Amino acid sequence: MAVVTLSAAELTRPDIAVPLVLDVDDTLIRTDLLHETAVAYFRANPLRVFNLVLWTLQGKATLKRQLSQQVPLNVDSLPVNEELVAFARAEHDKGRMVGLATAADELLAQRLARRFDFIDFTIGSNGTHNLKGANKAAALVERFPDGFAYAGDGRADLEVWDKAQSIILAGASADTTSKARALGKPVEAEFVRPSLGLRGWLKALRVHQWAKNALVFVPLILSGMASDPVAVAAAFTAFVAISLMASGTYLLNDLFDLTDDRLHWTKRNRPLASGTLRIKHGVPASIGLITAGLALSALVGPATFGLLVAYMATTLLYSFYIKRQPVVDAFTLAALFTMRLGIGIAAVGAEPSPWLLVFSMFLFTSLSFAKRQTEIQKSVAKGRLSVNGRGYLGSDAGMVVAMGVATAMAAITIMVLYIMNDVYSADFYRHPVFLWVFPAALFMWVSRIWLLCHREELNDDPVAFAIRDKISIGLGGLMAAAFLAGWLL
Repeated sequence: MAVVTLSAAELTRPDIAVPLVLDVDDTLIRTDLLHETAVAYFRANPLRVFNLVLWTLQGKATLKRQLSQQVPLNVDSLPVNEELVAFARAEHDKGRMVGLATAADELLAQRLARRFDFIDFTIGSNGTHNLKGANKAAALVERFPDGFAYAGDGRADLEVWDKAQSIILAGASADTTSKARALGKPVEAEFVRPSLGLRGWLKALRVHQWAKNALVFVPLILSGMASDPVAVAAAFTAFVAISLMASGTYLLNDLFDLTDDRLHWTKRNRPLASGTLRIKHGVPASIGLITAGLALSALVGPATFGLLVAYMATTLLYSFYIKRQPVVDAFTLAALFTMRLGIGIAAVGAEPSPWLLVFSMFLFTSLSFAKRQTEIQKSVAKGRLSVNGRGYLGSDAGMVVAMGVATAMAAITIMVLYIMNDVYSADFYRHPVFLWVFPAALFMWVSRIWLLCHREELNDDPVAFAIRDKISIGLGGLMAAAFLAGWLL
């Protein structure tokens, strides 16, 4: 919300008509152009990290120029400070000169300026001179000797505000705001940056997706070790480890998908895509979560640690490359779900069940295809020929449905064969007849998923949909009751 702090007398002062200069990074836009281009450059080829190091050693101005020349950043999709944009446009409409002064490379800044019809001039770093702090202040004083107003957000802007005739606070921290006001300059307006807060962090880490990691507990239950406190503790530790790992890799995935997510109907609201979570905070958070997950898995045992490393490697490969490969992407997502079962098996030392692992692959491949089908449908509805960031075309819809339904029916068939061939000869179940509820309930559930998908009523993620859908919860409860009846009665 904008807070105008000038008095009525101050608002009529002639010096208010001095040029309005806007900073770009975390001010006009809710992200940093250097971070955006660096992530995009690295995503295209991780081996490019060596180029990034080399350019950084040559100076930030060189780094920014190289990235601005080599990264085709989609500046039109970058999240902006809408209130500051409205303020600047209104000032421009009154006849005031409005421009950009940024530490970002001027080539990239000029591309961004074309997005806004109220920008009259642009100055930025030029490949040898980094326009930040004192350098920016000196450049603006030279260009506007009669004064200027400046909108910024960071500590480096204090040196610019010190030379400005009036200031605009655009998302500055409490400490920076206090120091800016202490300069004694008129404050034209103040714009408060939306706080990420606990809810925002939970959304960024996709804590609701931790429900998928409950698969770790399935081997504990099916092996009859649920009454063993040591096994329970190991399974719980493995659950926390893979949950931390998953959240860390979700952040990395969101970093690599920034441009595509900003063009997506729901993903554009994710904290990183919307700019609520800054890249400079998301990267260390991701590294910390991944490290913590690996450390916890090492406490459980070497097999658990090895499988979690494989999970991490597969996830990163998926984020970098596989997600853009049709069919392979769905199979890989199913493999990641099945790895959760493998981690649970390794954590408690249970005997691996080929039936369970193969069933998992077919079921989660089907659900992955359902997710892709939903994306295809919504992309087609928006007039697009393909799905952004994926390898699917609108014309692939029929084949994706066919593969999704086929793999779902295969999963049910495997469950029926498991009951017929293994359940009745196993000592684990006292009354295995109750387990016939499983294929029936599963058939009803996957049929419901694909029916809703066909009607275009399915959420982007079938698993996330299932944990909120009353019918899905009811069928899950029925299956749980059937399992307990077959095991305990």
